[in-house]
Amino acid sequence: MKCPFCNHNEDKVVDSRETSEGLAIRRRRECINCGKRFTTYEYVEKTPLMVVKKDGRREPFNRQKVLTGLLSACEKRPISMERLERLVTDVEADLQKKFDQEVESRFVGEAVVERLAELDDVAYVRFASVYRQFKDINQFMRELREILSKRIK
Repeated sequence: MKCPFCNHNEDKVVDSRETSEGLAIRRRRECINCGKRFTTYEYVEKTPLMVVKKDGRREPFNRQKVLTGLLSACEKRPISMERLERLVTDVEADLQKKFDQEVESRFVGEAVVERLAELDDVAYVRFASVYRQFKDINQFMRELREILSKRIK
């Protein structure tokens, strides 16, 4: 494994743990050359799930793409990187269970939106506003009212 800081290809594993869901192994590594630490995740390789985009294109499910969207939505919110990684893992596991080889992109987005709504209201609204592409302020306000009505219950 190459060090992401100095590109040296020798490191030592200083800690190894199973993730809470048991779907991956988290390894904390230390570069032999520069001494900096970094984390890697080891997953069981599965048949790649293909995501069917709105325009009909197909591309492999990309954890990093989902995580990048979440990081934007959760900017300046009190949500740990570990929690976001777990959310992506949960979404991926659910999609693998429900869909054999292909999944429409809307199902990926909805799976993320559902979990984000449970995690953080502000991040949810940010993600949903991009994902659902609100056409006007009224549609956006309906979504906010729905969130507030759930809080009151």
